Amino acid sequence: MHISQPYPDKELLLLIADGDELAFRQLFESYLPKLYPLIFKIVKQEAVAEDIFQETFLRLWIYRNKLPEIENPRAWIFRIAYHQAFTWLRKDAMRHKTTQAFGESAAAAINAQETEQVLSFRKLESLVKEAIRKMPAQQRRVYLLSRERGLKTDEIAREMNLSVQSVKNTMVRALKTIEGYLNNAGVKPKLILALMALLAQ
Repeated sequence: MHISQPYPDKELLLLIADGDELAFRQLFESYLPKLYPLIFKIVKQEAVAEDIFQETFLRLWIYRNKLPEIENPRAWIFRIAYHQAFTWLRKDAMRHKTTQAFGESAAAAINAQETEQVLSFRKLESLVKEAIRKMPAQQRRVYLLSRERGLKTDEIAREMNLSVQSVKNTMVRALKTIEGYLNNAGVKPKLILALMALLAQ
């Protein structure tokens, strides 16, 4: 579905519940300027605020089957973000206390899980690049024109002398190629869903 005009949040949630990636992107972009500053006021760190904002929308995508039940989208999204922000504050306070009481080695142990998550995402990034390299030439070109050069569907169609529908179908197959490659590599289904949501942006 092509979204040319802004939709109310409630309607966007219903579209996202049906797997509409463009609706997800529109909601993501509309909340960035109003939610990110509030998260930053809580955590006081840009990188952390960005991570929490993205995590909020990853959760929204992963649990999109529950979205039709949400009556107040703004309050629901802000509540998720606030919960993530204050959870981070509690963990950060615990890290500082641990450092003071037991030294850097104990604090490093608390951070081990977070470090493992960072490494996992680096591995995912590597797997995605491998999947792109293994795509058929036309599929790979359509994907890269869209994701690296930021071309719209009609622009890709003109550049490659294809129909708009052909470009759309090829893009769907490209995303399926990545999803299948990650699945064959043993990546957990929920993590695949989260990553595919990001790739769809």
